[in-house]
Amino acid sequence: MKVALACPYAWDDPGGVQVHIRELSRHLRAGGHEVLVLTPARRTPDEPWVRAVGRPVDIPYNDSNAPIDPRPWSFGRVRDALRGFGPDVVHVHEPFTPSTSLWATLAATAPVVATFHSGAERSRLYDVAAPVLRRIARRIVVRIAVSRAAERFASARLGGTFEIVPNGADVQRFARAQPADLGPGVKLLFVGRLDERKGFPTAVAAFASLAGLREDLHLVVAGDGPQRVAVETLPAAVRDRVRLLGVVPNADLPPYHAACDLFLGTSVGGESFGIVLVEAMAAGLPIVASDIAGYDEVVRDGVEGLLVPPRAPAAVAEAVTRILDDPTMAEAMSAAGRERADTFDWTIVASRIEELYGRAIARGRLR
Repeated sequence: MKVALACPYAWDDPGGVQVHIRELSRHLRAGGHEVLVLTPARRTPDEPWVRAVGRPVDIPYNDSNAPIDPRPWSFGRVRDALRGFGPDVVHVHEPFTPSTSLWATLAATAPVVATFHSGAERSRLYDVAAPVLRRIARRIVVRIAVSRAAERFASARLGGTFEIVPNGADVQRFARAQPADLGPGVKLLFVGRLDERKGFPTAVAAFASLAGLREDLHLVVAGDGPQRVAVETLPAAVRDRVRLLGVVPNADLPPYHAACDLFLGTSVGGESFGIVLVEAMAAGLPIVASDIAGYDEVVRDGVEGLLVPPRAPAAVAEAVTRILDDPTMAEAMSAAGRERADTFDWTIVASRIEELYGRAIARGRLR
């Protein structure tokens, strides 16, 4: 099968959608499929099956940054790439983001499968454009949502039915990693962009309240962004126990997970899924996460971790204390997390997506 994948966001920027498409493309290729990925990029992609068809522009969206290529002349590049490749199916991600995925949806002559990743709680632009988007949506043969939260966001504006297929994770890469040398002590791990939506200041404030009571406690941060300044509010002695790793490519993350003891997922909302939670569970880390839509479909409160209200540092600190002070609870959550992470392994998720490709091709023939 020849599969074209369209990514709306800059290939070389960190982001869950990019990780999802990158790993899906590798699993499809390993399964014998011919794959072409179309994407905006800041530089030439390393993978020979990935083609840059535009350059990204950074646009604020959903309390974060969307590195997309909204320039309409990119449409011609996408159309020509699809014509040259001749795919059996075109799989677009976030099909209505004004970027490569939208252009691929409009240009495709093969059946279109679309995955909706967004868990945004509101989008004025999306609401205004909904009548036009519903017409474009008729080109989509199979609609996938990565969670019920993503389904609610898309179906409220587009209608129609959706298949729920979660994001996949390379579970064994996290489960088998050897720990990085981060020195002694108990370590809390935060992974994500340091922007408004990810709630980094909440994690910092919770750590600050715990640090005075636990001299061996450290905070490890993989990510970067404008809210890194939250660390500057800490007293110098506490700030010295925060390790800012900067942006860490997903492929390089597992050793840091293996070196830590507990994962903090303090996003304030707008999440559709939470792949960072799955990766943490795969590494055996108990989790303290915000009780928000998307995250609550991944972590079960009291099973793989504890869910607390968003923007509540005191609740985060209390939950961390409960887990660290109860080794039996921590071990049970670790074991439950590893078991749950297995259900999101790419061997399962990719197989389900391949099944939907077959369904789309069959429906395309009927059309």
